[in-house]
Amino acid sequence: MRITRVLVAQVVVYSLVVSPPWPEALLAQSAHSRGAAKPAAPQPPGDVPDATDLDTTASELRLHLQRYTTDASLLNRSFPGSFSPARATRFRQFYSAWREALAQMNFDALSVDGRVDYILFRNLLDFETRQLERQQKQFAEAEPLLPFARAIMALEETRRAMRPATPAEAAASLNRLKAQIEETQRRIEAGAPGARPGPRGEAGGETPEPLRAKKTVVNRAVTLAGGLRNALRNWFTFHNGYDPLFTWWAEEPYRGVDQALASYISGVSERVLGVRSPAPVGGGPGGGGPGGPGGGGGQAQRPGAAPAARPSGARAGDSSDIIGDPIGREALLVELANEMIPYTPEELLAIANKELAWCEAEMIKASRELGHGDDWRKALEHVKTLYVEPGKQPELIREQAWEAIRYMDEHDLVTVPQLARDGWRMEMMSLERQLVNPFFTGGETISVSYPTNAMQHEQKMMSMRGNNIHFSHATVFHELIPGHHLQGFMTARYKNYRGIFSTPFWGEGWALYWELLLWDMGFHNTPQHRIGALFWRMHRCARIIFSLSFHLEKMTPQECIDFLVNRIGHERENATAEVRRSFTQAPPLYQAAYLLGGLQFRALHQEVVGAGAGKMTKRAFHDFILRENRIPVEMVRALLTKQKLPRDFQSNWKFYGPNP
Repeated sequence: MRITRVLVAQVVVYSLVVSPPWPEALLAQSAHSRGAAKPAAPQPPGDVPDATDLDTTASELRLHLQRYTTDASLLNRSFPGSFSPARATRFRQFYSAWREALAQMNFDALSVDGRVDYILFRNLLDFETRQLERQQKQFAEAEPLLPFARAIMALEETRRAMRPATPAEAAASLNRLKAQIEETQRRIEAGAPGARPGPRGEAGGETPEPLRAKKTVVNRAVTLAGGLRNALRNWFTFHNGYDPLFTWWAEEPYRGVDQALASYISGVSERVLGVRSPAPVGGGPGGGGPGGPGGGGGQAQRPGAAPAARPSGARAGDSSDIIGDPIGREALLVELANEMIPYTPEELLAIANKELAWCEAEMIKASRELGHGDDWRKALEHVKTLYVEPGKQPELIREQAWEAIRYMDEHDLVTVPQLARDGWRMEMMSLERQLVNPFFTGGETISVSYPTNAMQHEQKMMSMRGNNIHFSHATVFHELIPGHHLQGFMTARYKNYRGIFSTPFWGEGWALYWELLLWDMGFHNTPQHRIGALFWRMHRCARIIFSLSFHLEKMTPQECIDFLVNRIGHERENATAEVRRSFTQAPPLYQAAYLLGGLQFRALHQEVVGAGAGKMTKRAFHDFILRENRIPVEMVRALLTKQKLPRDFQSNWKFYGPNP
């Protein structure tokens, strides 16, 4: 699933005219199709819903949440800098006002939908308030490396307040900033491990006092410096040219400060962090960076995931640019409480290891079927060689997408509206994007990761092996139908006001749940298919292990890569891209949310649909979930089972049992 905001270049679009009868004909002739099922009967277009199919939600909080979303969006545009003190003050006031209004509501008079929305809204406000505290703590840790930050933020905040600039004073301030930035850079570089006095390490013939910090904090400072550079550019551009006196005074001093910031970013990146290309500009104060309230609840990058550019022309598997910013156990507990996951990080690691052991046992079974005995790694290596030739991957993905749609119809698993069938598309992923997305991503458009002509030979082979026929068979439906495309289609049409509660435990968990369910139903009907499915399931176990261990400061990025290669069987280039994505673009719990969210949905399925339950059909169960939108799964359970929720509700659903 896509969680990234990356630049996509050199995209070749394959527009699919997905209308009957050609998908059925294509499946019939496909060498990779299951081939056992008959074509499903054509469905009517269904372009115009009847009245019973419209969203008529009567939650008492619907209008409140729509207003909150609109107002929070306005404040985010007005105060885009995640670490700005002015932004923190204004948002703290905003959250407090809404919290007081919520407390005055008559909770006991609310409907079940209203109670769920009340609890989720309170949970959101509490979490966003804690996030402000965490962001300010992160800024305080990095501020000794950015003593010029507040002065730059003050200039930009003056512009945003529409107060006039004083040209001569601005020029003098810029001159002071330039000197301060250059001196700070010299001190940070002097404090680098193994630093030697040199031309940049001398000031007036003396080595400057070294300035040292943890590598993760230095990386955060570099990222913030990029945002400060953007903020200063915004301030200067606003006045430049429109105020001739301002330009006369400030143009040259501004150019000097901008160059000093550029030197700070590149110099500290290269000499202290060991990254040959500087961290990308943006994401800090004034830079319009992500992470504000109401911004997707887990889908967007939050402060703390500090990005760094991959070195140009780096060797395959180069991880020198992956630094990240571990948040620690206390912050993980806050994140888990927000997601309504009543387990500790250590308990979640135990769940992941238990699931991984199950996968390895199943791998051995499939390996024996292929004649490799208990050496499942040999079987995995064999499956990796079963890829299509260059140029044929779009056809394979198309075939597998329609195979899954037909399976949904034949087993009456979920409602798939005709518009959803007709509306998905395909594009090929650029080389640049594949550096952080080694596998395809999906939604309304499935973006296919496969070698480009500009890749090195080793990278091409890793990409083909990592996107082979059977790996793809296990995940195409995850990206399209019944996975991300179908859920996106439905959440845009039902209770979309709940978008502010969006959580990857619902978003990624739903798509992963289908991997679990289709495994149980025998969708993967060959040992090669089962190995492909098990590889991904092991991968999701590994995501929990390495991402939580990193944020607990128990694993380094390099150790995470080695774990994926040695324990799961990843190609090293793909493992490196996976770790880079995890620690430069994803919120702390995002990678853990796949399997954990899937396990939540599976537990709920067993409770209301499974053997002995019989309270709902599979189709009714799945349709219900899709119409409740992207909320924590425990709240889906509360709605489904019509729980009488108390005002002071706290998460308590042990979906995996009390002792994982």
